[in-house]
Amino acid sequence: MASASVARGENILYGIWRGIYDSVRGFLLIFTLDDKASEVAHPVKHSEQAKHHSRHRPAKRTQEKEPSLRQRLLECCALNGGVLLLSLLLFEYAVLPALRLGVRLAFGAGALSSDRWSVWMILNLILTYTFSALWVLPIFGISKIINCIWFQDIADTAYRSSQGRASSQLSVSILVADTLFSIFAQALFLIQGMLASLVLPIYGLGDAVCLLHMCLLYALYSFEYKWFNMGWELHKRLAFIETEWPYFLGFGLPLALLTQIFPSYIMNGCLFSLVFPVFILSGNEAEPVVGLCATRLQLFTPVIMVSNALFRRTVSVPASGSRPGERRPVR
Repeated sequence: MASASVARGENILYGIWRGIYDSVRGFLLIFTLDDKASEVAHPVKHSEQAKHHSRHRPAKRTQEKEPSLRQRLLECCALNGGVLLLSLLLFEYAVLPALRLGVRLAFGAGALSSDRWSVWMILNLILTYTFSALWVLPIFGISKIINCIWFQDIADTAYRSSQGRASSQLSVSILVADTLFSIFAQALFLIQGMLASLVLPIYGLGDAVCLLHMCLLYALYSFEYKWFNMGWELHKRLAFIETEWPYFLGFGLPLALLTQIFPSYIMNGCLFSLVFPVFILSGNEAEPVVGLCATRLQLFTPVIMVSNALFRRTVSVPASGSRPGERRPVR
């Protein structure tokens, strides 16, 4: 009995380690996927030119103008890291400290008191709210929209380079209904994890359960593009994560820890958008280790029950046999 428990524990630890290893492989895949995409596309392009050389010449010019995977990744880095995150870091750790020093030199140490109406407190509030209203919030909102498009482009390009053409074909009604259902379920899952960190009385247990929720949610984000292209429905994806939870716990752990670095939600959101494309690549190339734990971790089950109950009263949800819609991470 003891040896069986030890073996189960070793399997769980191995699954977590493999998930971590597969998740960080995306940083190496950046340098190889574009070459693989060229190798896959070359024979197809050659055969098409042999059959319809003149008719496909305009399509060739259009294809050459499409951004490569590395180019799209660099654009994500420039937008999320170079424009937004860098500006936040400069404002927080360069501009404000320099102004604080200037206030101290001009008005003395008393102007830096923690009193609500001190010179520094008033100036700090004015500058922070002005910077947030005129720069951070507009750019952050625009970047989220652009990121959704770029994340999908990266995922589709990576999938074509390794798997070929996607197998899912959806009507607009099924796409919209299933997308709304999935976003709502993911939001409830996030709330469930936050409530667990507040309700559980044992010190540290609530934070651990919340971290577990975030790891599984980020793993779902990373694999969802691939599973959608494979034609997997939402309930199948969630059941797979619940059954093989050691692997997906490890896969989502690096991203969950990275997005806890800064005290600001906006900064963590920028960091998420900066590194998430790498985890899309990792999820596209990874082969999850299965059968490591016989206990299914049914964390998504309450969320799906609540989502089903609410959506039956509002919109029509696709039948269980239908295939899901396109996914977008919720952050």
